[in-house]
Amino acid sequence: MLQKCEGIVIRTTNYGENNKIVTLYTREFGKVGVMARGAKKPNSRLSAVTQLFTYGQFLFQASSGLGSLQQGEMISSMRSIREDIFLTAHASYIVDLTDKVTEEKRSNPFLFELLLQTLNFMNEGYDMEILTFIYEMKMLNVQGLYPILDKCANCGNTKGEFNFSIREGGLLCHRCFEIDPYRIKTSPGTVRLLRLFYLLDLSRLGNISVKPETKLELKKVISAYYDEYSGLYLKTRKFLDQMDSFRDQL
Repeated sequence: MLQKCEGIVIRTTNYGENNKIVTLYTREFGKVGVMARGAKKPNSRLSAVTQLFTYGQFLFQASSGLGSLQQGEMISSMRSIREDIFLTAHASYIVDLTDKVTEEKRSNPFLFELLLQTLNFMNEGYDMEILTFIYEMKMLNVQGLYPILDKCANCGNTKGEFNFSIREGGLLCHRCFEIDPYRIKTSPGTVRLLRLFYLLDLSRLGNISVKPETKLELKKVISAYYDEYSGLYLKTRKFLDQMDSFRDQL
């Protein structure tokens, strides 16, 4: 049965001499794996449309296992991402995270729109670090993770100074600091942004200007929370950290 879908290429694997196995994240069907026969040949009509990050319309022959990609029409190649090594690192992590936390053939139009908006904003030159933080915070719910960001995880207070406790799974107010000596010190600005990123409708994103020290706090909290609760160990995350460190030295 032929299926038409709107999708984003989130993973490609070479198969044999000329073929690719392509993983699409689609609006209609969620994550779908398809065989793109001959896509490694330079003159193949499937060559360009099966590149990583490509957004397009796809037609594939569905089956119980891998589908067979029949044709594709590119809407955006995400060229700016592809031409910048730092953008590539961030986008690679985002599509890898999407791949690892989603199940096959389970539709989630909200997640598709979030992924598409994130890549589009990156491609248009918005702050790639902020976009990555927002995406990571949004993906917590997809993984069944719900950090406590609206009150103290211990006493329930909503007023005061807050730090983030990995052990308690959320914010701790200053009255409860002593219960976790390993809490992460966070400024009021970092606390506000954690809440904002968790709740923000990405389509309403404006130009968010964030100080470098606040970005460091955000990264520390989000990375530590993922390390503790997600069970994910992604090579793309390690590569991204290396590239961010390299960029900071430039």
